[in-house]
Amino acid sequence: MAHNFDDSALATRAIHAGQEPDAATGAVVPPIYMTSTFKQDGVGKMRGGYDYSRSVNPTRDVFDAQLAAVDGAQYAVALSSGLAAIDVLLRSTLQPGDSILLGDDVYGGTYRLLSKVFVPWGIHLEVVDVTDLDAVRSKLSERHFAVVWVETPSNPLLRITDIWATASLAHEFGTKIVVDNTFASPVLQHPLDDGADAVVYSTTKYIGGHSDVVGGAILLNDSQVYEKVTFLQNAAGAVPSPFDSWLTTRGLKTLDMRVKRHSANALALAQHLENAPQIERVLYPGLESHPGHDIAARQMHGGFGGVLSVQLKDGLEAAKTFVSRTKVFTLAESLGGVESLIEHPAAMTHASVSGTALQVPDNLVRLSVGIESVDDLIEDIDQALDLRS
Repeated sequence: MAHNFDDSALATRAIHAGQEPDAATGAVVPPIYMTSTFKQDGVGKMRGGYDYSRSVNPTRDVFDAQLAAVDGAQYAVALSSGLAAIDVLLRSTLQPGDSILLGDDVYGGTYRLLSKVFVPWGIHLEVVDVTDLDAVRSKLSERHFAVVWVETPSNPLLRITDIWATASLAHEFGTKIVVDNTFASPVLQHPLDDGADAVVYSTTKYIGGHSDVVGGAILLNDSQVYEKVTFLQNAAGAVPSPFDSWLTTRGLKTLDMRVKRHSANALALAQHLENAPQIERVLYPGLESHPGHDIAARQMHGGFGGVLSVQLKDGLEAAKTFVSRTKVFTLAESLGGVESLIEHPAAMTHASVSGTALQVPDNLVRLSVGIESVDDLIEDIDQALDLRS
């Protein structure tokens, strides 16, 4: 009988849940089923329920089972990207005429999808400082919103939203709350346990963890929403390939260890940069100076994540110079990989929110802190800022 890992520690679930050795050969790592279709033993007589890999694939099933166990969710649904996950979740649950209340600091691609695709489809979109419960209550009192959309920590300003308090407030008004948990990962934060109705991930980031795969996922406990999501997943076809699913499965096995190292490195770097003369402000929830620190310390467990942002005193040109001079940090979009990355959000990941309420400061630099030696990371930042004596 297969072991039930539901009550095991997260690190154990990540390695063993859904990972039964192959029945035919005993292979410890489940095989990659690189096939588009499956032989049927007669019309409608499918082996194990498999007919076509857009609809269902054994390798994707393995990842779904593993991620659901790690996240403590009843259901996980893997998609081809984080934006595909957002799209499928919202199109499964919204109708034209519905309204979304969006936090005012989110990934630029999320805002682009909502404002350029969902608004023309007939969805009403409003933006609010979702960390301000009074502001959220005021908005919810004005009209009915189907969804409150939360990122915490947010991208790229690292704002912290109290998930439990926001979910409780939203539910008073019959509104669902969705949390993009990409920055925290399941290692540090479990929004479903804190009252969220659904969680989305870009599994490209920490869950994949090696900058070699693009993917997304939806986590749910509601069976009716799960049925709607899986219907659209199949009908629209935004599914990861078997190889992508296998890569993400492999990444997830080391998630616990990696995220804790990311977090430790990021905290050390944030503390170091607080005293740098070129830095106007360090944004990292692990710092006591961060306005959301107390909430993050209660809501996040085992660290504060691997992303921090800094604002340069000398503005845009100083920010551009900084990102161009690093040697260990690579100038690139994305985050959450084992290697450290640095970027200028206003011109890169968040260019799509320029001129909107979500526009980010042009002196802001975002750092995805990897798992290299922290001494080497500090040395690299110091030379890029010309801080070395």
